[in-house]
Amino acid sequence: MARMAIVLAAGQGKRMKSKLYKVLHPVCGKPMVRHVLDAVGQANCERAVVVVGHGAETVRARLGDSVEYALQAEQLGTGHAVMQTRSLLADADGVTVVVCGDTPLVTAATIEALISLHEREGAAATVMTAEMADPTGYGRIVRGPDGGVLRIVEQKDCSPEEAQIREINTGTYCFDNRKLFAALERVTNENAQGEYYLTDVFGILKQQGDRIAAYMTDDPAEAIGVNDRVALGEAERLMRQRITLKHQLNGVTIIDPASTYIESDVTIGPDTVLYPGTMLRGSTAIGSDCAIGPHADLTDTRVGDGSAIRQSVADQALLGNECSVGPFAYLRPGTRLHDEVKIGDFVEVKNSVVGQGSKIPHLSYVGDAEVGAGVNIGCGAITANYDGYNKSKTVIGDNAFIGTNANLIAPVKVGEGAYVVAGSTITHDVGAGDVAIARERQVNKAGYAEKLRSKARSKKERESK
Repeated sequence: MARMAIVLAAGQGKRMKSKLYKVLHPVCGKPMVRHVLDAVGQANCERAVVVVGHGAETVRARLGDSVEYALQAEQLGTGHAVMQTRSLLADADGVTVVVCGDTPLVTAATIEALISLHEREGAAATVMTAEMADPTGYGRIVRGPDGGVLRIVEQKDCSPEEAQIREINTGTYCFDNRKLFAALERVTNENAQGEYYLTDVFGILKQQGDRIAAYMTDDPAEAIGVNDRVALGEAERLMRQRITLKHQLNGVTIIDPASTYIESDVTIGPDTVLYPGTMLRGSTAIGSDCAIGPHADLTDTRVGDGSAIRQSVADQALLGNECSVGPFAYLRPGTRLHDEVKIGDFVEVKNSVVGQGSKIPHLSYVGDAEVGAGVNIGCGAITANYDGYNKSKTVIGDNAFIGTNANLIAPVKVGEGAYVVAGSTITHDVGAGDVAIARERQVNKAGYAEKLRSKARSKKERESK
């Protein structure tokens, strides 16, 4: 049976007090509506239609062509929102999941369980529920004497007795698709809000003799709808806990989970240790047996097995196995380190390949370069890659030695096994096995230091008068 999903994402989100459209606010590095779409996709929903309204073009631009869209130009309630998908879905056979785009904590496992229960019981509609200690603000599940669902009552329409019910509507549903759209034709806006409630569909289906089922999630956090920054912070906290637990159960040691930030798409191999202050963002992938941190900040970076990174930043970098980075290094986009490379303190590498076993131990800048295997780049050496208009490439052959405070003025090549003497400024290619010396000959002027001091004192005295 075909599975479809409707994601409701048309609300303005005024309480967020933000120029950013509500469902695009990130939770653990990903827009909350993307979390929802990932969940329905992993639950094998073949089609996903996002109902957009305020900020529609921004949402389309962010989500791209991976989903379909329906426009709710005027927000007249959840039932009205679902009706905007009629031209896309009304004639399809199968089941349709309806979920809010501001519920980032809903999981694929729960959606799968909701659909499975719906199909097993042959229900026309199934609601996902949760039990809340404080149900204020949520619609209530009203059950009959046999425990079946009679109706769903919105908070503002609750009687005093109904307001005491602790079982709440999470806002996630599963429907027989054809029966959903047929029932929506009969929904009215005769309620306190003057809106067309999707929940009224349950009463209509019940009246015509259809079966209504309910699936209670054991994690009430999945019901959290983010409507303000307080709820956003709570969703972030709970998502972080969930992500941390997943990695711990997969064999990752996290020394201090409270001070470690891991985004949802990060992967980490077993026996890796994360030290306090570590931040792993985007599509970062860490291998096994690594030591990351303390205070490492990695974005869209891949790290091979057995590597160590501490007090350093890496953005869109690729590290091989057994690499050592830091402290206080900066790997910028386009950096590729082969196995067993050492990048030391206060080293910056940008758009460069560094060969196996090479070392850049401290206080150097390597940009737009190709560094061979077994190379040693001394303290303070740099590749001068930018002339103010163009960026040029530096090539350093295998087993070359670049001395302290050497300046390699690109475009330039240093051959295999060559030796660049400390303090040299290299403007021409150096052949394989050659030694390059490019510095002024030292001249010592005996006793001249006092003359320089005297000239300096005289100048200072003249300027002070």
